[in-house]
Amino acid sequence: MKFISWNVNGLRACEGKGFRETFKSLDADFFCLQETKMQPDQLDIQFEGYDSYWNSAEKKGYSGTAVFTKHKPLNVTYGIGIDLHDHEGRVITLEMDEFFLVCCYTPNSQDGLKRLDYRMSWEDDFRKYLKKLDATKPVILCGDLNVAHEEIDLKNPKSNRRNAGFTDEEREQFTNLLNSGFTDTFRWKYPEQVTYSWWSYRFQARQKNAGWRIDYFVVSDRLRQHVLDAVIHTDILGSDHCPVELDID
Repeated sequence: MKFISWNVNGLRACEGKGFRETFKSLDADFFCLQETKMQPDQLDIQFEGYDSYWNSAEKKGYSGTAVFTKHKPLNVTYGIGIDLHDHEGRVITLEMDEFFLVCCYTPNSQDGLKRLDYRMSWEDDFRKYLKKLDATKPVILCGDLNVAHEEIDLKNPKSNRRNAGFTDEEREQFTNLLNSGFTDTFRWKYPEQVTYSWWSYRFQARQKNAGWRIDYFVVSDRLRQHVLDAVIHTDILGSDHCPVELDID
């Protein structure tokens, strides 16, 4: 089974940069999007053989997630059931027969870390949400989790030490998630590989490969043995992020 996750940084913009062709060529069972920045009625985008589910932010042109699936879910929920967190369209959960699929766009701590305190509250609540799901059946979490976990996960760790996405607090929260029964699939498959999934639009960062790995597939530990591969599609353009892939049997 093939899963794709992609922060498209505005689906309407990405759609004009080859999104439909990329979608079809990747031919995933589940295709999860973050930062759609739109309401579902703002773009007519459907694919034969797929159902789609959308969670848009109340604020227009901001955040938002979507999932396209070839497989009919048992149930679909939006958000994590906490009002504080559920106005920005950040989470969609599909309950399948044998697992939960969670598509997530984690809040950014922002310049000056002005949203770091909120981010810490999000992390605690989101981890509890995942653990509650995991108590019922295993979880496949994907998305832009807005953290580079280790120094290997970004080009310039020293100069970014206190920047959003690489604070000690955010990294520790990701460690807490892994320690609570989850596996970072790419790092588990490729412990030493340096590959990034996001590059700033500034300073020709993508051409220089001065990037960050902040897009993930994280699975319940008991699914780890079923992971066939974890891929980062650095050659696919259309956003400042590239798609990431999980193949699982």
